[in-house]
Amino acid sequence: MPDVVREKLKLLPENPGVYIMKNAAGKIIYVGKAVVLKNRVRQYFQSQRNHTPKVRAMVANVADFEFIMTASEVEALILECNLIKKHRPRYNISLKDDKSYPYVKVTLQEAFPRVYLTHRIAKDGARYFGPYTNVTAVHESLKLLRRLFPLRNCKTLQDRPCLEYHIHRCLAPCVGKVEKEEYDEMIRSVLLFLEGRTEAVERELEARMKAAAADYQFELAARLRDQLAAVKKVAEKQNIVTGAGDQDAIGMARAAVGACVQVFFIRSGKMIGREHFLLQGSEDESDEALLAAFLQQYYHRATFIPREILLPMEIAERELLETWLAEKKNAAVQILVPQRGTKHDIVAMAASNAEKFLADEAAKIQQANAQTLGAVEELGKYLGLKKLPNRMECFDISHIQGSETVASMVVFEGGLPKKSDYRRFKIQSTEGKPDDFLSMREVTQRRYGDLPEDELPDLIVIDGGKGQLSSALAIIRGAGHKDVPVVGLAKQFELVFREGESDPVVLPRHSQALYLIERIRDEAHRFAITYHRNLRGKRNLVSVLDHIVGIGPTRRKALWSTFGTLAKIKAASVDELAAAPGMNRPAAEAVAQFFAAERELRGTIKEAKGENA
Repeated sequence: MPDVVREKLKLLPENPGVYIMKNAAGKIIYVGKAVVLKNRVRQYFQSQRNHTPKVRAMVANVADFEFIMTASEVEALILECNLIKKHRPRYNISLKDDKSYPYVKVTLQEAFPRVYLTHRIAKDGARYFGPYTNVTAVHESLKLLRRLFPLRNCKTLQDRPCLEYHIHRCLAPCVGKVEKEEYDEMIRSVLLFLEGRTEAVERELEARMKAAAADYQFELAARLRDQLAAVKKVAEKQNIVTGAGDQDAIGMARAAVGACVQVFFIRSGKMIGREHFLLQGSEDESDEALLAAFLQQYYHRATFIPREILLPMEIAERELLETWLAEKKNAAVQILVPQRGTKHDIVAMAASNAEKFLADEAAKIQQANAQTLGAVEELGKYLGLKKLPNRMECFDISHIQGSETVASMVVFEGGLPKKSDYRRFKIQSTEGKPDDFLSMREVTQRRYGDLPEDELPDLIVIDGGKGQLSSALAIIRGAGHKDVPVVGLAKQFELVFREGESDPVVLPRHSQALYLIERIRDEAHRFAITYHRNLRGKRNLVSVLDHIVGIGPTRRKALWSTFGTLAKIKAASVDELAAAPGMNRPAAEAVAQFFAAERELRGTIKEAKGENA
């Protein structure tokens, strides 16, 4: 135990609070709360026989700790949640990637509120719903919401109606096409809908529809009628599962891939949706500890807390959590563990869904491993390699009749592309005359001519048949690299040619080894083609600018660097052209006049063709 820790243990108070464990680098590795700081923190550094392996590993890394006293255990709970969310300590249980969970935001602080997806909660007067784990489902819900309610979605109010108004997706509050009272009524319905209270939405829409009809506002009544019909159609898909009230039913499952918590949202007795959450740091933790950690972190960020939370098992801090949640909700909250009946069945259903999710995740991981490490092992076996081809480098040549000849080198490690190691080469030896063999000799010389032996890949793949393979081998072996395996990949049928063998290796169709070799070949081809197109685009740009008086090599380069494409140069104003490095106003005017004359000529030709037709 470090001396600084031993000394601080003597100073611990008998108060509730939060303790913060740090490693030798000063990084926070664990945050916990305690009713009595003195007793809880000392437990870590006494006999470790009853500690889990995770706790022993954490204590072994503790070089220092801090503590913060609080007035109550509830305050300690809140502070612990904030610190875990901020620092994401290594040894705490935490929601996986919780920072990326989206919310639905209703901008109530605006005169005419909008509804959209956001990843950040701010104290700005808006109303937030979430968090959600399925971004696609959230986008679908927002699309449905906009079909039901013609809300504005422009960031700033316009001075005239936009297309959304003309296709009946917006009421154009920007130009006074709708009264604020009517728009606010619609927002109230939106809030009820997002809360899952479709019955309340139906009652409100029906009342407003009848009132509008009685007041002879038939256009408004028709619009409300259509909204009411759409909401009823959505509500038909929601099943009544409990008697009444708002509940969250929580189920949990664990597997080798981790722990998953499934939350069923029940509002006014109807199931309105569900979300799943993965927990990190769940090894060696009890189910009760995982569930308690989830409740703390989830409801710390949740925008709505129901009257009842249904759990699959008892947790040690149930009363503390009820007190904390009641303070957040400003109403009583019950945490229940139903033993029978409908509520028990819903919790069991949530647990079954969590199990199914983990099973699907395990299948995905197994498939991903088969396509990566499994494919690497397969390829090594089929090619008879002494060492697994963990790192593979593949080369491809690209040109058009010898012009702008380029080569690409792509790298795969562990069956996955490593784009940071990709390289591209502009071939000098064959410019103007197509010669793939000579090009391959140049690129392999530049890559492997002076490369140290310990930096060689496990397998070199040449995209081409025997000719390209022979050209590459002459350079690679000539550089003294005698042991690195080199193979050629024929462009047809994916035949693999090995050094010194006339017959190719035919990889089994539908094998992961074949799919891997195809992926690396296609990636090399894509990377080479992209580079070739970029060079060709620059060349074409230069050839056009060559015809403009006053534009030499320096100014051509300046225009290309500033604007990037010919289209942007054509669209630029004289002032924008003159602002490019090395340009002046006469040169800019020459460029603008050149392209203006070109546009005029094209217009004349088009008119002439029209008259002849």
